[in-house]
Amino acid sequence: MKRILLVFSCVCFLSTATTQAQSILDQAKKTAGSVQSFDAGGIAGSILGKLTPALALTGAQQPKVQDLITGFLKKKAGILPLQQSNPSGYTSKFGGLKNGLFSKLKTLLTLSQYTKLLGLKPKTNDAANVLSQLFY
Repeated sequence: MKRILLVFSCVCFLSTATTQAQSILDQAKKTAGSVQSFDAGGIAGSILGKLTPALALTGAQQPKVQDLITGFLKKKAGILPLQQSNPSGYTSKFGGLKNGLFSKLKTLLTLSQYTKLLGLKPKTNDAANVLSQLFY
């Protein structure tokens, strides 16, 4: 009787551990999938498509702005898993990335262009507005 109880306890323990491990693996796959689906180059092109007419970017400014935005988005993709696992860590790191991008843009753009850029900030993180990627 003791052996049966011991075997039953082991089976219950192992099934619980397996279920928890599978849950952790599923969560990791979900997070990895969301990071892989983040196309920095495509998003940067869409952002530049909106910024060029809105800010009247010159031909010399366009490739430089695109390089800055692409680099920013690639770094953002690297910290996206933190958005689920450590929201405060994500907010902190994203704030640093955003400040770095905007300080570089401030030196690249004219004062009126930079002011217009800040005016393009969406009021909320709107997935339909590609410019949200720069601000949120």
